Amino acid sequence: MLRAMIVLFVLTLSRSWAADVTTLQDPNSGLYSWKVVDRGFSLELVQLPPDFIRAVYASRDLPPAMIEEVAGYCAFGSIARNETKSPLSYRVADWRAEMQDGKRHRLRTKTEWLKHWKKMGVDFGFSILPDVMTFDEGDWAQGFTTVKLARGAHFDLIYTWRQHGKTFTGKLPKLVCTSDAPQQP
Repeated sequence: MLRAMIVLFVLTLSRSWAADVTTLQDPNSGLYSWKVVDRGFSLELVQLPPDFIRAVYASRDLPPAMIEEVAGYCAFGSIARNETKSPLSYRVADWRAEMQDGKRHRLRTKTEWLKHWKKMGVDFGFSILPDVMTFDEGDWAQGFTTVKLARGAHFDLIYTWRQHGKTFTGKLPKLVCTSDAPQQP
């Protein structure tokens, strides 16, 4: 009896720490989105095809070279949120795209994009997810996240956040970069 209670307790405890991941596919566009809620840190990523990136930046009359450079990245619309009752923070520079062979790639941060764009005379920073944020309860941020990967690449996103002086690591599995062609449902 005691053994059964211990097993039940361990299973309950491990479930309370397990990340809740949801994957959806838009029936009209065929695009995927992923959402993870991990110990109160919520992160949602939505595939952004290159033509969408081009349209967003072209509508602001930004330089074609800049538009094509960003469109050449694997990009996601991203929303990060604090679903706990105490502050937490994240830093995109610590996140990695992990390939199936274990190789890890850095995401390009907002600070890196802004520094690069400044050389082109461009300031369009509001489009990129802030690279460092501290959230109070219910706070959130949104913007594009980008990583230099091939179209159609499959990877896991390894993300981190800090809360109560501790660093936590999670994984958003089985992400896919969009292809140049529209996806079919």
